[in-house]
Amino acid sequence: MISYREALRQGLREALQADARVFLMGEDVGRYGGSYAVSKGLLEEFGPQRVRDTPLSESGFVGCGIGAAINGMRPIVEIMTVNFSLLALDQIVNNAATLRHMSGGQVGVPLVIRMSTGAGRQLAAQHSHSLEVWYAHVPGLRVLAPATLEDARYMLAAALRSPDPVLIFEHAQLLNGEGELAPEVRGVDLEHAALRRPGRDLSLISYGGSLPLCLEAAVQLQAQGISAEVLDLRSLRPLDVDAIAASVHRTRRALVVDEGWKTCGLAAEIIASVIERCFYELDAPPARVCSAEVPIPYAKQLEAAALPSLERVLAAARALMPG
Repeated sequence: MISYREALRQGLREALQADARVFLMGEDVGRYGGSYAVSKGLLEEFGPQRVRDTPLSESGFVGCGIGAAINGMRPIVEIMTVNFSLLALDQIVNNAATLRHMSGGQVGVPLVIRMSTGAGRQLAAQHSHSLEVWYAHVPGLRVLAPATLEDARYMLAAALRSPDPVLIFEHAQLLNGEGELAPEVRGVDLEHAALRRPGRDLSLISYGGSLPLCLEAAVQLQAQGISAEVLDLRSLRPLDVDAIAASVHRTRRALVVDEGWKTCGLAAEIIASVIERCFYELDAPPARVCSAEVPIPYAKQLEAAALPSLERVLAAARALMPG
């Protein structure tokens, strides 16, 4: 048995062992072992040149990572939470994402930025939002959301092979989840979504921290006679619209579960692609379950009420079915 957190740590350790150009930098990644204990023990194993604690300055250390990547290193930059990444938005969007284009292909930025995302831990509005779609909007970035142990373990190595910047969003609610790591997996595909459960009546489309919710909903729907297929997007940019369309072709119904907000959100983009590709095959209008349009509350019961829940997913799924 291995936890999601341990799978991430294994991926980091392997990356540091495999390539002397790789180093990890960010707030509290060294002596503290990472805000979520993902990098615990790596400072002792690899030393302060390879595992670097930084000041509380996201714009500063992301900028350092961009410079190091341009000059031949393979930095892994950890930002404590997606909310704090907004302090480095200029570096990520105006520099990392654009330099290859603006240099006519002469300058690449092989940078990996990891950050936690999502709510459910009573950390209130400045630590709990799901803003992945903000980055998925930007050409020049690759945006990943590992939801399984295998993706948590192996996505980093694949990301480090990219010649351009990659952002990896790790949902904090997944960190303590445990399971068996499939021994035959030795790499993951960054281009395509993954079918996690086949079905015939309904496509549940999700990613990251919402994937376990969809899998549980599929189990309960099966007991009610509804066969739900679960599609894990894995990559938010590029979005695997072919896999989305193929799933909806099979089931003729689509329900998107996204912890982001509904307005201008990722769920809206997915539904637009479904309409464009599958309109005449749909047996019901595509639906979505998203977070409430409020800053994530601190109070436990209010936080839970603001987030997608099993009850909301089940109700939305049943509403798509005939009768």
